[in-house]
Amino acid sequence: MSHTDWHEKGWTGQWAALKGGSIAVQEPATGDELARVGLANAEDVRDAAARAKAAQPGWAAMPFLDRAAIFRRAAAILERRTEEIAGWVVRETGSIMPKAMFEVTSAAKHLHEAAATLTQPKGLLLPADGGMLSIARRIPHGVVGIITPFNFPFLLTSRSLAPALACGNAVVLKPDARTPVCGGLIWAQIYAEAGLPAGVFNVLPGEAEAGEALVTDPDVAMISFTGSTAVGRRVGELAGRNLKKVALELGGKNALIILDDADMDRAVSNGAWASWLHQGQICMSAGRHLVQDSVADAYVARMADKARALPVGNPATEQVALGPVITDAQAQRVNRILRETLDMGATLVAGGPSNGRFFPATVLDNVTPDMPAFREEIFGPIVSITRFRTDAEAVALANDTEYGLSAGILTASMNRGKAIAEQLRVGLAHVNDQTVNDDGFMPMGGQGASGNGSRHGGPANLDEFSQWQWLTLKDEAPMYPL
Repeated sequence: MSHTDWHEKGWTGQWAALKGGSIAVQEPATGDELARVGLANAEDVRDAAARAKAAQPGWAAMPFLDRAAIFRRAAAILERRTEEIAGWVVRETGSIMPKAMFEVTSAAKHLHEAAATLTQPKGLLLPADGGMLSIARRIPHGVVGIITPFNFPFLLTSRSLAPALACGNAVVLKPDARTPVCGGLIWAQIYAEAGLPAGVFNVLPGEAEAGEALVTDPDVAMISFTGSTAVGRRVGELAGRNLKKVALELGGKNALIILDDADMDRAVSNGAWASWLHQGQICMSAGRHLVQDSVADAYVARMADKARALPVGNPATEQVALGPVITDAQAQRVNRILRETLDMGATLVAGGPSNGRFFPATVLDNVTPDMPAFREEIFGPIVSITRFRTDAEAVALANDTEYGLSAGILTASMNRGKAIAEQLRVGLAHVNDQTVNDDGFMPMGGQGASGNGSRHGGPANLDEFSQWQWLTLKDEAPMYPL
């Protein structure tokens, strides 16, 4: 894979300089420059949207088996380059290799799913009298704008990109400017080699100017946004003003509930994974560990022991469990939440402030609902423990948030767990599993401040990336009595 393809460029159907100039891509662990890529401005977005609109009808009209073959070829290319691409994910995002491999292998599944989408039914035959055919069919939106984040850039781009293309849309993608290579430019190489027609897919690394231009462009019919709730509110506002469909997959303040009958070994294993995987920089991370009083002391002690045993460092050069957080600004934010929570009376049991971008696995006990560690999405490796007495109190604490993405409940009784799950205002609920779960084939998304009810994945893809059209067919036009 040639790294010079994208040097100071974006993808417009060919590698091309962008009018916004260029931007350096830094390795979070070292601060070294990994690449320099093109930076899009509003004019670049306008040009790409027009190009995508012109290319979309031809793409949608291509024989469906030919389109399916493009996705299968893309999957084969990806599978051949798995280790190389995973290496980019490690260096560009600061993730450990197992997380990077999960991103790449999951994206391959998305491509196979997209190919399969092309052979599925696309509508319904509705009741009709008198020989008329009445059909409800799914048709493309046209051009879909996709905006993706830094934390799982390869996977989260794929999650929207593959189904959007499979439904017959053209795409203008704006990956996060911190992770444009994994978030888009590698995908441009893969799809180009697989034979996707020029203009159908455009990659424009950019910042706020490019994002707002994409959301407001008249040639873009739908926006798929994955990122923070604060930016998601702005995207939703602009999309609504411009009467666009918008799918918002936003942040979370997810609860992992540990009941008094839970197996402690499994509880600690699930809790560590839910909060420390990828330094806690996951929308589904467990931002709150709600632990029943009678087992809380044991859980706190075991989590602290686990935290102290997890090495932190550069995942590209060391065997570590935690890499760096994405930027200095993010490290400062996590440190601020930690400091303010401790000032309000929480107890630091393990870990503590960061060493630059390297934040150790951290455990806080005696966190109450008024503290920042309970209320704010941290996006850092902090286990925040709040104690409860009854199942009803656990439900009340779990629902005491504007977010509504994911929840996990650990218990020896599936029925007890199910009774709690049915009372939680979340899009994803797991009995006897933790909060970070994604297989690519389920409808992923949240409610409240975690999203606008949109879903990505499996049966939800056709709902999101195509729209209904009612088509009637008559042998001759009727005579009307007016």
